[in-house]
Amino acid sequence: MFRPVYLALPVVLTAAMPALAQTGTPVGTPSATYNAAAPAAPGGQDALRSLELSTGVQKLTGGFGKWDDVTLRGAYGAGAHVFQGELSHQHRFGQSGTFVGVSDTYTFNPDWHASVALGAGDGAFYLPKFRVDATLYRKFLPARNLVGSVGVGYYDAPTGYTDRSVSLGAAYYFEAPWVVEGGVRFNTSNPGSVKSQQQFVAVTWGRNKQDLVTGRYGWGSEAYLAVAAGAQLVDFNSREASLTWRHWLTPSTGVLVGANRYTNPFYRRSGVNVGIFHDF
Repeated sequence: MFRPVYLALPVVLTAAMPALAQTGTPVGTPSATYNAAAPAAPGGQDALRSLELSTGVQKLTGGFGKWDDVTLRGAYGAGAHVFQGELSHQHRFGQSGTFVGVSDTYTFNPDWHASVALGAGDGAFYLPKFRVDATLYRKFLPARNLVGSVGVGYYDAPTGYTDRSVSLGAAYYFEAPWVVEGGVRFNTSNPGSVKSQQQFVAVTWGRNKQDLVTGRYGWGSEAYLAVAAGAQLVDFNSREASLTWRHWLTPSTGVLVGANRYTNPFYRRSGVNVGIFHDF
């Protein structure tokens, strides 16, 4: 018999796709939504109340210095809704900035759920003026252990470009302890109607309330990437690999440790992040 697996890890099957950030912003830029859970596990979600505080540092080559950030994320389940929020203060490319994002995930029935997310930066050139993302999810197979998704997104950057994207994804929940995911996003950036495409694969091993280890690899093209208020990298390929471990110290409290490496033709970026989370 299939046993549902409920995962508390950053979602990768959303229009925001945090691991492959919106084209035109550096990979890893905060998404418009914080998702405390992967695509809804087969059989539904448990009541969700959580907070997560994390910090990270990234070193860049090519004279681009380093990044650092402090991020607070939270989720609150109420009936068919899961409300989520993110507040992140960062320092990148020599400028500090703050990002705020909120979202609502609504479950229509055992097979269908959807999310809508809004996010905005404080004017820092590497953060969005605003972004909107919406994703629709559908569970398949008798055990509902295959979750498909389709999403759309809009990103308005302070540096003058906009992105419009469509994303497709799927996650397959094995009985335990494996989850396999994949997705692709097609993006059009203006000015110039520059086309780009990014894709990812991810594998998660473990059990909720014990240990969860997620490895993810993303690759593809980016249209615009701002590296200064008046300087942008245009139309190039990039790739990123990351590994994240979430460990529960008690049934409600745990720690997370992650590492990632991102490369493009202009610089390499490597970093680590650590955090603590609590489920209420």
